[in-house]
Amino acid sequence: MNGTDVEDPGHHRDWTDGLSGPCVPHVDMRLLPALDALLQEGSVTGAAERLALSPPAMSRALAKIRRALGDPVLVRAGRGLVPTPRALELQPKVRALMREAEALLTPSRQEDLTQVDRTLTIVADEAYAAVLAPVLLNRASTQVPLARFTFTVENSHGSAPLREGAVDIEVGIIDEPSPELRIEPLFEDRFVGVARAGHPLLDTEVTAEAFASERHISVSRKGRMTGPIDVALHARGLRRDVVASVPSYGEALLMIPAGDFVTAMPRSLAGSACRAVDIEVFDLPVETAPISICQAWHPRHDTEPVHVWLRHAVRAALTRRPSGDPGERGPDRPVEQQADD
Repeated sequence: MNGTDVEDPGHHRDWTDGLSGPCVPHVDMRLLPALDALLQEGSVTGAAERLALSPPAMSRALAKIRRALGDPVLVRAGRGLVPTPRALELQPKVRALMREAEALLTPSRQEDLTQVDRTLTIVADEAYAAVLAPVLLNRASTQVPLARFTFTVENSHGSAPLREGAVDIEVGIIDEPSPELRIEPLFEDRFVGVARAGHPLLDTEVTAEAFASERHISVSRKGRMTGPIDVALHARGLRRDVVASVPSYGEALLMIPAGDFVTAMPRSLAGSACRAVDIEVFDLPVETAPISICQAWHPRHDTEPVHVWLRHAVRAALTRRPSGDPGERGPDRPVEQQADD
């Protein structure tokens, strides 16, 4: 072994000085790299070179290690230094700790998504969950086959579940933007009219007057009977006949084919529902503001591989078609707008 004299600690400040005080643990963890280097090199000079320190600084670190352990660690034998029995006992343990620390501070290797076994929680308005879920689950079956998905409806807690980690992602109208969240616009949606196939309203052009005179189903989680459509009709001196309010678009879609009712819902949902329910979709005869559909998540998930996959999958599912269904990219800000809510 190459050796050098061990310098008296003296009163010089070095890389481990200033580590005392009420908020600092009694065990000085910053001595571990120095102890590891000394045990591997068996030399103050060699340990100093390994850690890019000066020999005097390493000598001071060795003095602190000796005081902490109550053991000389390295002792002189001829022209070199040899480890004490205590040092030999500690060497594999210290090396293992350093390897673990190095692994913790190294970028993670690409995760094998086929082995990810976890539940991903998505908050989404049921209109968008109905569009998103089938596409997302089909994609997951081959790419993340062990993952499970929980779809929940919006709640009164705002962005707290995202911040607290109870929810992985929120999809829909993000009406509580927060600097703590990442918000990505996905597409711009619009409301359209929906009626049963063969409804008399659809025999001719749908005018505002004809539309207002029909029996309407309002969709509102809060039980409201009016909304932006009514504001637009009122500007023309018209008022629609709302005969019922239901809390979800699913209930409205079950009611529409059973009678001569009409309703309004996001074009993305109506386009998908046409393939499963005997309905027809038509343009509203009044203008309503577009709605920006976004996905939101907490920055803690920015680089998590399965969450990166989830965001990409949501984006692909909701922007995959240019017409009839999602596909038009939205603006960079959310629009706080719903049909009747």
